[in-house]
Amino acid sequence: MEDSLTKDQLDALAQISQSKKNERVSACVARNAKTLTGLKYVTHGKDGHLALTDKGQQTLFVRRCIDGLRAVANDGLAALDADVATFLLKKGHITPRASSPGFDISQRGSESLKDIDSTAS
Repeated sequence: MEDSLTKDQLDALAQISQSKKNERVSACVARNAKTLTGLKYVTHGKDGHLALTDKGQQTLFVRRCIDGLRAVANDGLAALDADVATFLLKKGHITPRASSPGFDISQRGSESLKDIDSTAS
């Protein structure tokens, strides 16, 4: 079974990560729960509530990093979450601006975005 997720499945993961314990699941989550459970992105708790696994949390973090990299590529003043900014700085995908707040995308970051976009097609 292939492990690449659709946009709908990624949205369901994000909704599961933000859901409250006694909250009713959305149609998106209900539609994708079986697949995400089978791929080990989510698990059913003893109370029946869906919870992200480590694999699911990592997948959402990678998605946030890619979205952050795209945001910096489009606007250097884009706001990034602290953990995303730290990760992208450590990996050399963005560089802090010297003269103003914000970030610039590095050559490595541009190449990564091109690679991501070419594999998504």
